[in-house]
Amino acid sequence: MSARDSTLRVLSACRTGGAWADAALAAELKRAGLNAADAALTSRIVYGVMQNRMLLDDRLEAYCTQRLSHLQQPLPDILRIGAYQILFLDKVPDSAAVNESVELAKASKRGAAAGLVNAVLRRLSQNKEHLPSIRAEDEIGQLSVETSHPRWLTERMAALLGTDGAEAFLRENNEIAPVTVQINPLKTDADRLLRELSGCGVTAKPHDWVPDCLELSGVGDLTTLPAFYRGEFTVQDGAARLVSLVSGVRPGMAVLDVCAAPGGKSFSAAFAMQGKGRIVACDLHENKLKRVREGAERLGIGCIETCAADGREIRSEWQNGFDVVFCDVPCSGLGIIRKKPDVRYKEPAALADLPEIQRAILTNAARYVKPGGALVYSTCTVLPEENESVTDAFLHSAPEYAYEPFALPVGETDGKITLWPQKHGTDGFYIAKIRRKQA
Repeated sequence: MSARDSTLRVLSACRTGGAWADAALAAELKRAGLNAADAALTSRIVYGVMQNRMLLDDRLEAYCTQRLSHLQQPLPDILRIGAYQILFLDKVPDSAAVNESVELAKASKRGAAAGLVNAVLRRLSQNKEHLPSIRAEDEIGQLSVETSHPRWLTERMAALLGTDGAEAFLRENNEIAPVTVQINPLKTDADRLLRELSGCGVTAKPHDWVPDCLELSGVGDLTTLPAFYRGEFTVQDGAARLVSLVSGVRPGMAVLDVCAAPGGKSFSAAFAMQGKGRIVACDLHENKLKRVREGAERLGIGCIETCAADGREIRSEWQNGFDVVFCDVPCSGLGIIRKKPDVRYKEPAALADLPEIQRAILTNAARYVKPGGALVYSTCTVLPEENESVTDAFLHSAPEYAYEPFALPVGETDGKITLWPQKHGTDGFYIAKIRRKQA
């Protein structure tokens, strides 16, 4: 099986089975047993097609007599695979991109499909230095197609950031996100881990501004590294690592993580607590908690216990019981488009109910904070309606709680901050620190 075969399988899984690209890609690479070069090419094309789908369709339709939406699948995906290589991958000869796509079309058994694919991709290749203008009715439409973000999302970002700011955010979403890991101080330190990773051919450097984190390149499969097996680091974006930093967790504290899976914030808290104290990691689904337990075991953390629980339902035995409560709620995920490129294609109607769910979880989680304790609310989105609108509304109805200002290396805050990939180099992320007043 070739890299293009695997790419088509992943795209088909996303289209027909509702799979997320990152999960479908991981499953396919595990199943297909590709060599390192083909696995890397498959990953690059899958992400590239997802990141540029609207632009690719516009370019292809300039040389196709039909709209791609009118073609039978998998022909649109086959054309996108070929077009991405022609337009974006300098190291792949156009002839190879065309020929491989034609072979995929032949295997699809769609009649004259191979001829159509050959003709469209050859014309695209011949004209790629002088492509026609993007078909768009206005500036927002042009930006939407150029960056392959739906119009509703482009408009929303322009309203939040202005056109230039929106363009910077949308273009950053199509860049390769750095791999960030947090050092496990229970097992190693920065210098030792840097030497260990270097010896395995991995380029690593301290994060520009988030403490205790490294940014890696030339990684491949992280899980094959000896340092991973020994639990010397956990994969976590710098923004997510800040949650435990902001919270002020210390050894001996009782901590509740109400939406914990896959466990990164609980692990980060355990590091800060030197493994001493109690952390209760919760999730709605028991099967997700298995990953938390496995991660804790790998990292040598013994202070985490797991519990299947709905964050909206009261657990009377937890009331007033925790020094710190993490409330990392389900959200639209629009801050992590670099890592999950297909998130951008969510329908806005599907996101409408999220703020109500977020408010319910936050209100319930607040019951578990001891008087004088801290509540940290976070999301991996940049939409105000899921962020400050939720926390502001909560505080308006709960006078015994208030924002607590905190400092980060990027500046002082008034108790809440939205991080942006194009500005801070992290995921798009919101953090609010809320303090419960002493009784």
